[in-house]
Amino acid sequence: MLLQRKPAKIPSLSDIINVSSGALTPSINKASSLFNTGDKTIPPPELGNSLDDATYTKLILSSTQSGCSAHGKLVQSHMVKTGFNPTLFLHNTLLNMYFKCNESDLALQLFDEMPERNVVSWNSLISGYTQLGQYIFAKEAFIKARTTDVNLSKHTLASLLSICAQTGDLELGKVIHSLIIVTGVGIDAFLTNPLIAMYSKCGRIDQARITFNKCNQLDDVSWNSMISGYAKSNLHNEMLQILVKMHQCEVRFSSYVLGSVLKACCSNFNHSLIWGKLLHSCSIKLGWDLDVVVGTALLDMYSKIGELNDAISIFNLLPNKNVVMCNAMISGMLKFGNKSLNLFLEMQRNGFRPSEFTFSTMIKACIISEDFEFGKQIHALICKNNFEKDKYIGSVLVEFYSKWSSMEDALLCFKSTNKQDIVTWTSMIVGHAQNGEFEKSLILFCKLLSFGLKPDEYTISNVLSCCGNLGSVRCGEGIQCYLVKGGIGDSGVVLNALIHMYGESGDIESANRVFEVADKCDVVAWSSMICSSAHHGSAKETLRVFEMMIESGIVPNDVAFLGVLTACSHGGLVEEGLRYYETMKGEYGISPTEKHCACMVDLLGRAGRLSEAKTFIMNSNFKNTPVMWRALLSSCRIHKNTEVGKQVAETLIELEPESSSSYVLLYNIYTDAGMESAAIKIRDLMSTRRIKKEPGLSWIEVGNRVSSFLVGDKSHPQSESIYVKLNDVFEKIKKVGYRNEKKGNGFMVNPHSEKLAVCFGLISLGRGAPLRVMKNLRVCEDCHVVMKLISKVEKREIVLRDPIRFHRFRDGICSCGDYW
Repeated sequence: MLLQRKPAKIPSLSDIINVSSGALTPSINKASSLFNTGDKTIPPPELGNSLDDATYTKLILSSTQSGCSAHGKLVQSHMVKTGFNPTLFLHNTLLNMYFKCNESDLALQLFDEMPERNVVSWNSLISGYTQLGQYIFAKEAFIKARTTDVNLSKHTLASLLSICAQTGDLELGKVIHSLIIVTGVGIDAFLTNPLIAMYSKCGRIDQARITFNKCNQLDDVSWNSMISGYAKSNLHNEMLQILVKMHQCEVRFSSYVLGSVLKACCSNFNHSLIWGKLLHSCSIKLGWDLDVVVGTALLDMYSKIGELNDAISIFNLLPNKNVVMCNAMISGMLKFGNKSLNLFLEMQRNGFRPSEFTFSTMIKACIISEDFEFGKQIHALICKNNFEKDKYIGSVLVEFYSKWSSMEDALLCFKSTNKQDIVTWTSMIVGHAQNGEFEKSLILFCKLLSFGLKPDEYTISNVLSCCGNLGSVRCGEGIQCYLVKGGIGDSGVVLNALIHMYGESGDIESANRVFEVADKCDVVAWSSMICSSAHHGSAKETLRVFEMMIESGIVPNDVAFLGVLTACSHGGLVEEGLRYYETMKGEYGISPTEKHCACMVDLLGRAGRLSEAKTFIMNSNFKNTPVMWRALLSSCRIHKNTEVGKQVAETLIELEPESSSSYVLLYNIYTDAGMESAAIKIRDLMSTRRIKKEPGLSWIEVGNRVSSFLVGDKSHPQSESIYVKLNDVFEKIKKVGYRNEKKGNGFMVNPHSEKLAVCFGLISLGRGAPLRVMKNLRVCEDCHVVMKLISKVEKREIVLRDPIRFHRFRDGICSCGDYW
């Protein structure tokens, strides 16, 4: 046996011979109508007498042409029954028939039983596997052929080079290249073209160019292959040099080469629009401008570069529009969502049948235009056209439903996809993350790995972001170990995600280590490090890193300035913050976003400059943005300014009537000021409007589990031990000056969730281990005091993250310096 594999239910020759006539009746009836060789109709063979070699050959060829192996099998069984001894030529013809009819198992069985084989037999075997996409078997057949000293033809070698290009098998490709040279087959254009394609697709464009230069019999396909290779490798200058050389050698441009270069011009490289217009002029001169391939490439180029009017003009000029042209136009209008939707409707009216690409593009247009209802209608059309199992459509549908927080529908689309590749899995992981379901994202990631799929950089960065949001350092470390083991941890995208993950998880030291060992840090890495330092309250360190970034020649982006402004706000560096804000606008030309402006309001408000902060809001472009007024309202509470606080809260409630945070902040302002009646009115207003306060939730990672706590929570399995530790801790901190109120039952008035999480960490983690607690709401003043004292009496470092910043408590001191 040549290839060791077990075929499924393959009949032997004796089975075919001895089968009952009734079992093959349908096949015989179908086959009888196929015995027409073109010259004359040949009657089906009768059992008893053998036919001659030529007749058998014609019968097998007729089966090959029809693509039906039924009567080809009957012919073979007739030869065996009558004792006919086929020639080698007839065996090869029969072998070719089985491959053409997609019967590779029977072809292999026949090949193994052939008494003799020649180069045609081996060529048919290898070419047959190649045509059916069974590349592994084709490679095995090639290796076996070499052990029998068969000299394969140039056609077979070309097929093998095509396999190497498809599978990225550079080593085998080099072996075949060497074989071509050693055997003296000669490297003409017929073999040069697949060699160029193989080296290009395997990432060795330099070897492709050497092969191209050494060939003396180049044809237009050789030039096109070289240009296509450079285009796919994003080597645009080299591609244009070949194009110019092609013109100098008076080789006529084809529609394929023009299409390849125009596609490369979509990449927006230096002077890409100029080259695109030059090629447009050239295509008009050569009469290719109305060609389907060139016309579509021109549409695609102009629309992706942003010259939409030119794209529309070309679309209107093109005769005999087809679905490919419409797809290119819809894709070009994607950022103008409504225009894409209108073009799709026109396409439907003109009777064009949408393709898979059309539907995936339309779903993207619905996402951009935020048209949920139209998107559901497109989904109905997808089901009507039986495209719901397509992996690309499935992926974009998952993204679509995730956008509207409809994760159940997203999961149904995910499960209905025929082939769930890494893109589909990533869409599902990102969808859960976007909706705050970080645990589900991590569970899906584990399932992805268990199925043997290899995540890409985009998947890894999203999963690490989930770890950061959860504050799960242990999980993030596990993923980093997986990256190192797999040799994919050096990517810039992954390193940036690691910095962000460690920073968000409260482990700023590990974030620094990742940043320092990176070979080359881009603006994203610098920005991640600046923002991490800012959120940890290290204002001076943040400004130091920012200045280092400038000295390194990296131009800061809006994220880097956001980190700097945040650091100035948390550190009370008002004048520095104002200076950096003006530098961002004037020196770097970056337009402030609402986040930048909210930082400035917070900067001024924390410093007690409430009137300046209010004026800043009124003069900005974001005076109707709730986050601006919320920042000012928080400052009003810090400085106990009830008058301004009431005005700001009224504005904020008008902008966000259903948001509980505005009511709660105003309630706390009144309570702190002793205005009980006003506070009760706010509470009653919340009750009337059915506004519920978001419950405080804190969580801590211990081992490989994350435990979460609500206020006064007693649902934890170790709840009794936690409360015993809580009382014990309060007895200790009372001795160092803490004062608290108690109810008659002896429990603390406010056993807030972060206190419970810290006590659980104290009884679960070894001495010396830092306690990292995450909270969904801002830490209250009492808890802030308690955390400082616990860090002192227990001699533990406590890292507490709330939505605003990190608080790092050591020896009774907080990193915020009580400026928060």
